[in-house]
Amino acid sequence: MVTRLKERGITDTRLLAAMQKLPRQWFCPDTLLDTLLYDIDRAIAIDCGQTISKPYTVAWQTQLLELAPGMTVLEVGTGSGYQTAILCEMGARVYTVERQSVLFRKTKALLASLHYTARCFLGDCFNGLPEMKDFQYDRILVTCGAPMLPEGLMKMLKTGGLMVIPVGEEGNQKMCRVLKNGESPETWQIEELGDANFVPMLEGKNFE
Repeated sequence: MVTRLKERGITDTRLLAAMQKLPRQWFCPDTLLDTLLYDIDRAIAIDCGQTISKPYTVAWQTQLLELAPGMTVLEVGTGSGYQTAILCEMGARVYTVERQSVLFRKTKALLASLHYTARCFLGDCFNGLPEMKDFQYDRILVTCGAPMLPEGLMKMLKTGGLMVIPVGEEGNQKMCRVLKNGESPETWQIEELGDANFVPMLEGKNFE
């Protein structure tokens, strides 16, 4: 898997080492064959109609963050916890948010059992994270597709920080990297870096 990621342009050595170390099967249904688990272009269904992203997508989004050890990262969409664990392996201080309560409980317990110290929250982050009011992050990673750039999230990003987020309606999303040069939206630099295909970012908590 790591060899194929290198061939596709993933060059961050700490990221590649983290993906080499971390068994993807810990986060996936246990009946899958390795040929499915480690296909870099295969997303896998998990609980609540969600997916664990393709290994290439995980690597691509993470590399776009330009992550350094010790940075604070807000992850929107905890899902299976695979991306969360990758960020932790790279030395980030991770705060992660999931709106599906079934996934939240399951993944929080899994991450704790693996001794990852990510702080897990149940919520949606459309209008910020009440539990972390006024806290700003070095990086924000969104693993669900937003119809437009969420200004509530941008308020949670430090000046000089980066957010990586799929933007657009389902079926017509672009992966964007946003550099926050100031509080005014006019100062934000937005790069569109290719097509994306993520489940939609929804408001509210789902307690089912």
